[in-house]
Amino acid sequence: MKRLTIAGIILVDMVLDTPAIREIQSSGIQFKLVQTEVPKDPQESAEFQGIELSRLLRTIVVRRGENDYVLVLVPGGRRIDWPKLRSHLGVNRLSLPDEEEALGVTGYAKYSITPFGAQNKWPVVADSTIAGVGIVAIGAGKRGANFHIDADQLIDYLDARVADISSPA
Repeated sequence: MKRLTIAGIILVDMVLDTPAIREIQSSGIQFKLVQTEVPKDPQESAEFQGIELSRLLRTIVVRRGENDYVLVLVPGGRRIDWPKLRSHLGVNRLSLPDEEEALGVTGYAKYSITPFGAQNKWPVVADSTIAGVGIVAIGAGKRGANFHIDADQLIDYLDARVADISSPA
C-alpha cells in the first residue's frame, strides 16, 4: 500500500471499508472520514486529527445485565461518572465487559468500537457536554479511522439520550 503522511494524517491510495463506513455512507449524514496513523493515546489522536481532545468521542460498552448493553459516548478528557450513569439508567449495578465480550456484542475490537455498523443496535447515551459543540470525531470501526460529524446530527441519528453522565478525568 502506498502511503503519504502529512501531520499525522495518512493519505492512502486504497478505500477503507468497515461496517461503520457503509452505514454512515447510506445514512445521509454529512461527514468527513479521517484516517491517521494509529495513535498511542487520545491526546495524540486529537492532535493527528487537528481537533481539541474534548471533541474526540470514545464509545464505551457498558453492561446493564445479561445480554443487555448500552453504548456510552464520552469526550476526551472526561470519564464516566458511574453514580450519574446508574441513576440515569435507573439501575443499581453496571459493569464493563472484557474485550472478547465487547467484540461479541458490537463486532468491533477494543479502540475501534463505534455505534455505527455495530452488530447489535444497543441504546446510546451521549454525555451532555457533547450537545451543541459542532464537529466531533467518533470511531469509524478501525483504529486510526474517525468520522468528523456534527455532534447534534450524531445524537439525532443515533437517537441517543443526552445526559450528564461524566466528570473531568
